[in-house]
Amino acid sequence: MTGHDEHPSDPPDDPGAAPDPEPRVRAGWAPFLQVGTRVVLRYAIDREASPHGESMSDALGTILDVDEASIQVMTRRGERRVPRALVIAAKEVPPPPVRRPRAAPEPGPGSP
Repeated sequence: MTGHDEHPSDPPDDPGAAPDPEPRVRAGWAPFLQVGTRVVLRYAIDREASPHGESMSDALGTILDVDEASIQVMTRRGERRVPRALVIAAKEVPPPPVRRPRAAPEPGPGSP
């Protein structure tokens, strides 16, 4: 390995390769992670503490607060604070679909 930041599975530096135009932004620091934005965050969880041995979870909702350490999202189940460093993927999503009220059932034959 030539650099101290390389991971063993990373390919070695290629001096003839074109440099990346922009460094890749880590998911927890994506620029769209701002208050009021509706997002889905996939984040790492403690596999030992999860009920079914999962290693990741998702939070879908509207961002309530953002600071250097975490992102607070209002989900259907309540508020969830996700540490930025644990965010694996983040995506801005559209508003939820509008639910239509159910139509009253049509009276059948023999109904009063």
